[in-house]
Amino acid sequence: MYAVVLLVCCSWVALLCPSVQAYENLALKKPAWQSSTEMSYNGAELAVDGLYTDLSWDGGQCAWSVGGQTTAEWGVDLGGVKYIHHVFIQYATDNWVWDEYNGYTGYFLGFSVYISNTTNKEDGVLCFRDTIYTRATIPNPVNITCPYHGRYVIYYNNRTHPPYPEGYSYDVYIELCEVEVYGCPTPGRYGENCSLLCPENCHCDVIDKTCVECVPGYKGHLCYEECGGHTYGLECKQSCGNCSGGVQCDHETGSCPKGCDAGLYGDKCDLECGGHTYGLGCKQSCGNCSGGVQCDHVTGTCPNGCVAGMSGDKCDLECDGHTYGLGCKQSCGNCSGGVQCDHVTGICPNGCVAGMSRDKCDLECGGHTYGLGCKQSCGNCSGGVQCDHVTGICPNGCVAGMSGDKCDLECGGHTYGLECKQSCGNCSGGVQCDHETGSCPKGCDAGLYGDKCDLECGGHTYGLGCNQSCGNCSGGVQCDHVTGICPNGCVAGMSGDKCDLECGGHTYGLECKQSCGNCSGGVQCDHVTGSCPKGCDAGLYGDKCDLECGGHTYGLGCKQSCGNCSGGVQCDLVTGICPNGCVAGMSGEKCDLECAGRTYGVECKQSCGNCSGGVQCDHVTGNCPNGCDAGMYGDRCDLECGGHTYGLGCNQSCGKCSGGVQCDHVTGICPNGCDAGLYGDKCDLECGGHTYGLGCKQSCGNCSGGVQCDHVTGICPNGCVAGMSGDKCDLECAGHTYGVECKQSCGNCSGGVQCDHVTGNCPNGCDAGMYGDRCDLECAGHTYGVECKQSCGNCSGGVQCDHVTGKCPNGCDAGMYGERCDLACGSYKYGVECKEVCGNCSNGIPCHHVDGSCPSGCDAGAYGVTCKESCGNCSNRDTCNDVDGSCPYGCDVGVYGKTCDKACQSGRYSISCAKACGQNCQGCNRFNGVCEFGCQPGWTGTFCEKRKVFAMTMKTSRFLLNWWIFNRSSTELFS
Repeated sequence: MYAVVLLVCCSWVALLCPSVQAYENLALKKPAWQSSTEMSYNGAELAVDGLYTDLSWDGGQCAWSVGGQTTAEWGVDLGGVKYIHHVFIQYATDNWVWDEYNGYTGYFLGFSVYISNTTNKEDGVLCFRDTIYTRATIPNPVNITCPYHGRYVIYYNNRTHPPYPEGYSYDVYIELCEVEVYGCPTPGRYGENCSLLCPENCHCDVIDKTCVECVPGYKGHLCYEECGGHTYGLECKQSCGNCSGGVQCDHETGSCPKGCDAGLYGDKCDLECGGHTYGLGCKQSCGNCSGGVQCDHVTGTCPNGCVAGMSGDKCDLECDGHTYGLGCKQSCGNCSGGVQCDHVTGICPNGCVAGMSRDKCDLECGGHTYGLGCKQSCGNCSGGVQCDHVTGICPNGCVAGMSGDKCDLECGGHTYGLECKQSCGNCSGGVQCDHETGSCPKGCDAGLYGDKCDLECGGHTYGLGCNQSCGNCSGGVQCDHVTGICPNGCVAGMSGDKCDLECGGHTYGLECKQSCGNCSGGVQCDHVTGSCPKGCDAGLYGDKCDLECGGHTYGLGCKQSCGNCSGGVQCDLVTGICPNGCVAGMSGEKCDLECAGRTYGVECKQSCGNCSGGVQCDHVTGNCPNGCDAGMYGDRCDLECGGHTYGLGCNQSCGKCSGGVQCDHVTGICPNGCDAGLYGDKCDLECGGHTYGLGCKQSCGNCSGGVQCDHVTGICPNGCVAGMSGDKCDLECAGHTYGVECKQSCGNCSGGVQCDHVTGNCPNGCDAGMYGDRCDLECAGHTYGVECKQSCGNCSGGVQCDHVTGKCPNGCDAGMYGERCDLACGSYKYGVECKEVCGNCSNGIPCHHVDGSCPSGCDAGAYGVTCKESCGNCSNRDTCNDVDGSCPYGCDVGVYGKTCDKACQSGRYSISCAKACGQNCQGCNRFNGVCEFGCQPGWTGTFCEKRKVFAMTMKTSRFLLNWWIFNRSSTELFS
């Protein structure tokens, strides 16, 4: 098979070849990598060295990977995020014609190009993936429009999911001779010269400024909105870590402004605590977890329990409660002081409590020992039994003569005998009697006698040896055998505990408890009878001078008479003074003077009333002898007129004074004005002239029929005029009501204000969606909003929009969007729900939002109503007619038809396929007529115009067996 090298013109694949001007090759000489390398001279860097004149695998200008792989990847680092316009790829051809017979086409099919900000293609965007080409149609080289922003451009191909379309290779290679990435070198710029600035926070399209994506931390159509909802980074696709308090992380970096939640660390709070730490800031240490495993990073809880001796969810508590060992399930022995045993071994740190032994203090004392360390010996226990191992107490008591729980004490405490249950007598000096016999070693205490000193003195004797005699005890009874004290007191006239002293201090009789009378001169009365030897003091009488003067007498011998004492009581028995004052009408200490000076009564302290003529009232009763002055009444004329009366004899009635108070008792004038509804000095006139209330100062409300309201309450008797309410008809209708009795409801007044209380009209217009004087009619006729002045959008089917919000209930007409369908499709979209994408309209102008038509025609290379059709290959690369796609000057070489989109049929080539292939060709190239599919037997040459002379050599490549044919004129040789 014969072949020549053919470079495919970019115009053959117009969809992949936009206008390229004024952009730099950003990939030139930049660092590159690939998944594997065939030979040392096939490195990844050769695809960005700027050289691709030799397109063979061993020419030193192409990157080449190891064969037999199911995936192949190559990438270039642009050195930073760049604004990319398009990518140029020159695939290897082995310097042979690029067509369906070239062995490399199958390896190129199915390739993808990614733009990413990391070396992982999955973190980026897919710029292009071949799903349509065949071995016959795939172009090489190829220009790929790629209006994205990124740092890494990644070429990828795979054969991981067979079966694949016909013509695809079974494995894949990297066979890239050059990759050129064109765009703006400076981030944030666009335009042909990269001289225009993109909007803030926006990676814009390098041609038309539209935001392709936002810088990390921003989102929205214009990239004005910061990431929220606990997201950050590029396209807000990364989730915040566990920031303290659930706050939003930094929208660009993801760092947490106030630290992390418990159990997390790192700037982004996305790392769990480790290294046996947990909690806030990972500052808390894990406990003793079983197996030394990491505790829960948040709570510190040990997942598999604790090591021996530890407890708690966090295993940070040593066993306590007198337990030890694994799970703290073993009980401690009886450790000294009740302390906790060793939480691991159970050993008692300070020894055992009394009565216990061994390291763990779990064995009782024996062998007649007890106490700490079992070092104390038991006492004299009854029957010789073992004492208590802890206390040493004998369980069955002691041998005779011993006492104490431990039977180690002789009887004491003045006891003796078996079990020390017998009490000693009163031994002299309180000494202990013999603990066995009870005898007193040094005699007896006072008042006792006998060997055991258990017999009391008798025969009216007492004291040591019973040698002292008792005093004059009452009833002649025995005195106390020890002290001599008389138990029932003394005979009359005697005192002292022992009844051996006569009464004194002006007392006499039994126990000297009776006091002497007022004996003349203050002398002592008789200690037995109480009689006064020399008579009585003034005011007293009787043998004992214990009787006071009576019968209203006083003084020496009770010979003087008392005055008119209050209550008829006895006057002072010595001075004659009345103790409680005088009877009414009398005065003086002795109450022997009548009241005078217009006074009367007790102590003459009461003043006479307003007696007619100002005369003296009765000195005892205060009664007026000739009646009272005007405004007063009562026997004493000391009472002002009451009961709402006044004047002489209180015979006149008061008016209705304010608060119901009494009028002036003399004149009848009301002191604080009148009750509501009355007026005049005496408050005896009712309000009139449509007034009422206090002082008749309040005006009646709007009473129905204009009648007088109640003069007191102001209440309208027959109800109110329209628009008024309340008993007094002084309240305008409220609560969104109006009219008669406020029974009608207001419409939807603007701002929810009250409508006119009479007519119901709204003062400031209506709420959105309502109209009419009373705002009780909904907007119609495709209007909505305030005053129905807003027109509905283009609602689907022409239905009425919501009368308040303007929202369309069933969506929008074609070309419109938004809740109200009042926004024309933008961002180069059109049609129903703006789902259709505009074609290539002239100068990037948006298409018509309804039908997608381009108002100023199509961009060069596109045609049709929507400019979505691509021009064919017009002559001299002319632009086709943007309406029907026709080429004004005919077709380029190799194609024909009205739109120059049909490849020349077999046997034809050149402009508009006007020329026929050479007659000796087995099929010529449709562009230049070269006989690329061979000649008829015996012919050779580019156009099969020469006779074949001889075959010189044969050369093979990995993919093709190619015959190199050389020409000699005149004769023909065969080898």
